[in-house]
Formats: sequence, C-alpha cells, structure tokens
Amino acid sequence: MNHATSRRAVLGALLAGAALSAAPARPGSPEPAPNQAPVAARRPRTTGRLLLGTYTSAEGGGTGIGTASYDPATGAIAAGPVITGVANPSYLAAHPSGTTVYAVDEQDAGGVTAVALSPDGGHRVLGTRSTGGAGPTHLSVHPTGRWLLSANYTSGSVAVHPVRDDGSLGERTDLVAHTTPPPGPGQDGPHAHQIITGPDGNHILAVDLGNDTVYTYRLDEKRGTLGEVSRAALRPGAGPRHLTFHPGGRFAYLACEVDNTAVVCGYDPATGTLSPGAPQSTGTGAGTSYPAQFLVTGDGRFAYLANRGHNSLTRYAVEEDGAVLRLLDTVPVGGDFPRQIAFSPDGGLLFAANQKSSTVTAFRVDARDGGLTRTGRAFPAPVAVCVLPEPSAPPAGN
Repeated sequence: MNHATSRRAVLGALLAGAALSAAPARPGSPEPAPNQAPVAARRPRTTGRLLLGTYTSAEGGGTGIGTASYDPATGAIAAGPVITGVANPSYLAAHPSGTTVYAVDEQDAGGVTAVALSPDGGHRVLGTRSTGGAGPTHLSVHPTGRWLLSANYTSGSVAVHPVRDDGSLGERTDLVAHTTPPPGPGQDGPHAHQIITGPDGNHILAVDLGNDTVYTYRLDEKRGTLGEVSRAALRPGAGPRHLTFHPGGRFAYLACEVDNTAVVCGYDPATGTLSPGAPQSTGTGAGTSYPAQFLVTGDGRFAYLANRGHNSLTRYAVEEDGAVLRLLDTVPVGGDFPRQIAFSPDGGLLFAANQKSSTVTAFRVDARDGGLTRTGRAFPAPVAVCVLPEPSAPPAGN
C-alpha cells in the first residue's frame, strides 16, 4: 500500500476513533517567526489566548475554530467560544498585525478562510477563497502581510492569494503544481505539505512529501506569482514534512515523516538554496514514528520535534551556530498523536495539539537547559490538530 493511501487510511481511523469533547519578520525585526520563541520575553499579560484547529467533518470533531484562554504563569487552559463558519480548519496562521487569522479548509475543494480577530472575542469570518487544489494542509503569511501562501497536500500544488487592507483575501494570483520530479517510493504523486518564507524574506520554500523535494521560489511581490529558483532533493522515501529555520538564518531542520529522521540543512540566504545533510535519529527507536514538526527556541540553543507515533517530544541541543543537532532525550507528550506544537509568545510555554486523544497539553520551557515540564492536566479539545497562541493586536493608531 502506498504512503499516500496509508496516510488517508490512518487519518480516517484516527478521526473515526476520536472521542467527542466539549469545544472549548524578517531577521532583525522585533517579532519572531511563528515557529520560534523570542529571545527576550514580552511584557506579560494576565491571560493569553489560543486558537484551536480541528476537523469539522470528523466524528468527534469540532464545529469551527476553537478558542481558549491560558494562564502564562501556570499553563492552565480554559475553554472559550467557537468561531463557526470554517470547514476543517486543520492549520492556522496569524497575520503579522495580529488582527487576522487564516485557516486552511482541508477538503477536496480546498480553500483558505480569513477571520478578523477582536480583543473582546467578537471574531468575524471575512470570507473564503479557493486554493485551486485538494486537501490544503498548511498556510503562512508573507512577512510583508500582503500575501497568503498555501500548500495543497492531496493535489501537490502551492497557491498565492493577495491580502487586502482589511485582512480579507482576494482572488488567487498563482497556482504551481509540483509535476517533477517523479513520486518517491510508495507515493502516488506529489504532496505539498508546507510553504513558508525563508529568513531572508526573499525566498519561498515549499516542502513536498510525495516527491522528497523542497522547492525554493522567488515571489513577485507586484503580481503575486512564484518563480522557481532551485530544488533540494532528500533521499528517496524520506517523506519531508515540515521545515523550521534556526534564528541565525543559515540552517534549517526538516522533519521527515516517512523514514523517521531529522535532517539538518544548510541555507544560503543570497540564493535561497537549501542543502540537506545526513539523516539522523529522532530518538524514538526503530520503525516509523511519524515525526511532525520542529520548534527552535529564539536564542537558537534548543530544538524540539513532535513525534506522533511515539507520542513524545524529542529535545535537541543546537550547536555550532545551528549546524549541529545533538539529541538529548525524549519527553512523553501526555496525549496521543501530537500533530502540531507551538510556543507561547514569551517562549515560556510549549503547547502540543494531540489529534487522537482530542487534547492540548502544555509544558514549561526551562531557559537554562531546554527542559520540558508538564504544567497540569490535558485540556480537552475536539480532534486537536493545531494550536496557535493568538498574537496581541497593536494599539489603535499604530
């Protein structure tokens, strides 16, 4: 059975078995990348807010984007209302302004939806645009805030949408299909799994699990089109899923889902060229543990990898200015199938969205050694596939 077919079968089994739960910039800029914790903590606030992605079409799934509040001191999470009107919002990304969030609509007729965020919780859906493909699983906002980038997993393509002044989306300006190289072993075609902007701000990188390739594009910021500039080939059957940059901007870390490895990649900001190194252990033992995603601390000293099959978080020490990952240990995630992980804005907490157990777990991050300590009981969230700490909107007039 090929990997794409098995992925769908596994996903179907996970969703069918989920229990019904109550719904609850560029380098040098002061804002960290979405998957990095800041070096210096921001001024703390009494409560933080979370947005929660789910599958609305799944048994036991949610009814839209969940919301919750959390205590930055204790990590305790409390349920909030649901933002309805969004189908299968399995991945979320915030606009740099903090005033809008975007969700993929992971279904056959793929879409991306914009939601205006309000400090009083009166969030409002601004509309949905087609991604031109099937099964979008990832999206990100360009650092300028003017373009939304999305990846269609099922159809193996990436799309670009303009972002209007009010945060809503315009008609799609580009759709690029990954027609070459041919699929990797056991794959039935390309499967774009992630699309992000490089730390230089000038290149777009798209990770394709189906053909074991990371594409680098240059975005035409006037027309909203992508022009390919290079490709990085992973070893056949690696199944690259998610790429995360070290804050130094010269190295990145790939979670390879199919062969259960982590790969350190060199990165040339001038050309956008990614150079994968040798695959290394995830610390989860033999077999496939479906590694999902890396996080890197804002000071660049530690990295964490979510392992879905092993239900753990691997902790690495980052050495030689980002060139080396040294495996330290694995920590039980306290849930089942951690699909996605995220830092709180101050970097003091790490949240894990556990899909199969329909929970979110929180960990205190020790700044001295990168150690992770569970903060309390798991928070129930229906088919939790994404947790996004909500950014604070800038004061009016800024």
